[in-house]
Amino acid sequence: MSSPDTPASAAASAPDDAPLDLLVVGAGLAGIGAAAEFLKQLPGRRIAVLESRADLGGTWDLFRYPGVRSDSDMFTFGYRIRPWRGLVSMVDGTSIREYVRATAVELGVLPLIRFNRRVTHLAWSSAEALWTVTVHETQPGDERGAAAGPAQTIRARFVHLCTGYYHYAEGYRPEFPGEGDFRGRFVHPQRWPGDLDHSGKQIVVIGSGATAVTLVPELAKTAAHVTQLQRSPTYVVSQPAEDRIARALSSLLPAPLLFPLVRWKNILYAVGSFALSRWKPKLVAGQIVAMAKAELPPGYDVARHFKPTYGPWDQRVCVVPDGDLFKAISRGSASIVTDTIDRFVPEGIRLTSGATLPADIVVTATGLKVVAFGGAAVTVDGTSVALRDTMVHRGAMLSGLPNLVLTIGYTNASWTLRADLIAQYVVRLVKRLARKQADYVVAERDPSVAERPLLDFSSGYVQRALDALPTQGDRFPWRVHQNYLRDLIVTRYSRLEDPALHFRRKKGAN
Repeated sequence: MSSPDTPASAAASAPDDAPLDLLVVGAGLAGIGAAAEFLKQLPGRRIAVLESRADLGGTWDLFRYPGVRSDSDMFTFGYRIRPWRGLVSMVDGTSIREYVRATAVELGVLPLIRFNRRVTHLAWSSAEALWTVTVHETQPGDERGAAAGPAQTIRARFVHLCTGYYHYAEGYRPEFPGEGDFRGRFVHPQRWPGDLDHSGKQIVVIGSGATAVTLVPELAKTAAHVTQLQRSPTYVVSQPAEDRIARALSSLLPAPLLFPLVRWKNILYAVGSFALSRWKPKLVAGQIVAMAKAELPPGYDVARHFKPTYGPWDQRVCVVPDGDLFKAISRGSASIVTDTIDRFVPEGIRLTSGATLPADIVVTATGLKVVAFGGAAVTVDGTSVALRDTMVHRGAMLSGLPNLVLTIGYTNASWTLRADLIAQYVVRLVKRLARKQADYVVAERDPSVAERPLLDFSSGYVQRALDALPTQGDRFPWRVHQNYLRDLIVTRYSRLEDPALHFRRKKGAN
């Protein structure tokens, strides 16, 4: 690795084909934050960001369905390095995309991004201590960022993958009996058509997750009626869109003190809520259902439509800003039906119960397809690596893959919280490599560590993908904890080295 004292001018004057010091794959929320952290903490390094699509933003540029938003508060969803400065904490996708772009511009990341570049293969050479990354140009108008152009190669000493874990080209879409008989239109949220006019239409949204509960109240503003058809309920919690404590303190505290304070308030609340859900799941479940009941009309069948059979956070709890879903149901512009599909008929959907839901438009909010590494193949010294055979070390590195870190965020809190920590962990690794005059670092798997699924989540999109994902272990440093406070200590403050982590020189190095 370059010396920690390498001046920026030396890095800038390096030949164009010289190996990069750091290559970030993905210019979404995590990738922009990581590159910003590297620029600040590792001045003088040659850094580049590859993005398969024509613009930055990742999820928040791809998803354009009505009402798209995050159900995480922006004080924790925003970057530590550039805090969110608004008082509204639950914002729409456009606001998130603009925030990510402003961060990239303000912190100098935008010039580093090479757009329309899809990574298809990562090949490590221990002899060179380098990754050779095969890249294809993509069509600028292709929203999916599919590889199209001739292959190019980029060499890098360290690779940080910020590709997320779902398939950009398509979402999960099951086939239903009788689809060909339906006279209406099918739409998947991940490929929302810009010309779709849903005003005055009868709409059925199939699904019960975050996308469905976002779409229903938004579509209900102009549709004739929107029905959310779910096979089973999900926990849904109403939360004020504006952070009331931030509002109350905004006139008393300066911004540099206010926003970190609110961020930490939200972090502690999220950690405490999750811990209570694990300790007293029935108590928390009862509270969530009771809150839903208080938002809905008297006599509404809350138990049928809002009381799942699983515990809170066995799947992600859906958050709705200012109770918009409950308000739409109360107004009568939206409804929820808990039933299963028998078949499609010309006028809509026939249910197992015998009832028929009329529909002009059916939205299949049926979930995501999961893919690791953005679908890229991986080889180490000429041998193919199946990600299923790797194990995550300290929630960041993968066993047997030198100088490579993968960002996977939290399932029970804001994605960015862990993304920030992992970027800081990469900085520590790079600095340690320089101090030890080592060329690469690799985590070697301990055979005595038992395997566990990487994502301890019962959601369908996770269960369908477990065989293609890395695993985690049953103890430190191979266990992935869904706890920001613990991870903060492990990644930022604890001793960096452990028996599984090896710093090495390439062969022939003096």
